[in-house]
Amino acid sequence: MLTCCIFLFINIACAQVTATDIKKLNWLEGNWKRTGMKEGRSGNEHWTKLSDTEWQGIGVNMKGQDTAFVEKIKIIQKGEHIYYVADVPENKEPVLFKFISITEDSFVCENPKHDFPKKISYRKDGNMLKAIISGNGKSIAYSFEKQ
Repeated sequence: MLTCCIFLFINIACAQVTATDIKKLNWLEGNWKRTGMKEGRSGNEHWTKLSDTEWQGIGVNMKGQDTAFVEKIKIIQKGEHIYYVADVPENKEPVLFKFISITEDSFVCENPKHDFPKKISYRKDGNMLKAIISGNGKSIAYSFEKQ
């Protein structure tokens, strides 16, 4: 009986993100301009819904008129799971982060095997967006405003 109760509690506490939860991401679509950057720098993320199972994004940071950093990003449904896919020049291959929670205005995904970050979270508040990357005791926050 105790084993049964523990199993039930674990299942309730660890409610899985399902593939159909990807429809909760419509708030992400559009252009998000970075706020709080140093003088002479700018940045943005742009997200486009390609289909019911795929989102495409790009993150660009500028230093004056020069491109300082580009990140190709996707959110994809793969089987019964949803993944945030980051493709940056530092990595040989794109890195997948599995969604572990999703709501109508936020999501969290993680890849404990990746060096950094291990966790990525996005939370929308009105026309503002906060993204946090974290892992290994380190955390970096990014703020955006919807354009």
